[in-house]
Amino acid sequence: MSEDLRYPIGKVTEQAFTGKEPYSEALKNAAILDISLLPQALENAVLNLDEAQLDTPYRPDGWTVKQLVHHVADSHMNAYTRFKLGLTEDNPTIKPYDEKAWADMIDTRNIPINVSLTLLHTLHIRWVEILKHIKEEEWQRTVVHPEHGRTISLWNFLAMYAWHSKHHTAHITRLRERNGW
Repeated sequence: MSEDLRYPIGKVTEQAFTGKEPYSEALKNAAILDISLLPQALENAVLNLDEAQLDTPYRPDGWTVKQLVHHVADSHMNAYTRFKLGLTEDNPTIKPYDEKAWADMIDTRNIPINVSLTLLHTLHIRWVEILKHIKEEEWQRTVVHPEHGRTISLWNFLAMYAWHSKHHTAHITRLRERNGW
């Protein structure tokens, strides 16, 4: 656990699985489990929060709880697409997106979070099905991330999104703990 409000579980580089490790069934299964549990974990994290609480930033100058929930849906839709591109094309260049701009769009302000929670439940069913059936050698397939200026393996993406699943959920659960919600 980290005291840094930006990284309540630490950075991805500080995790047990960073994506730099050699392939392992145990690491793969644990990461896929983290991803599969995200929709329910996120739903539990926001359970019974009222509008004022949903409009509370998780840290000073941070996104609101509502923006976080919509961000996770946006991010994981992109992740799902990135995995499919990586599995069906040779080293494709993926499209980056401006997360901050997306988090400030009208849908994140006006649409209830249950829409993104429902989207995450259904999206993760499809995504986890793909993840469970990726062959060992396919984890080394890569995509080009122009924003980072490097190629990233699907194995590395698996670690990043397993971390991401826990990272934003912890933003909300730690906020609740700090505020006594």
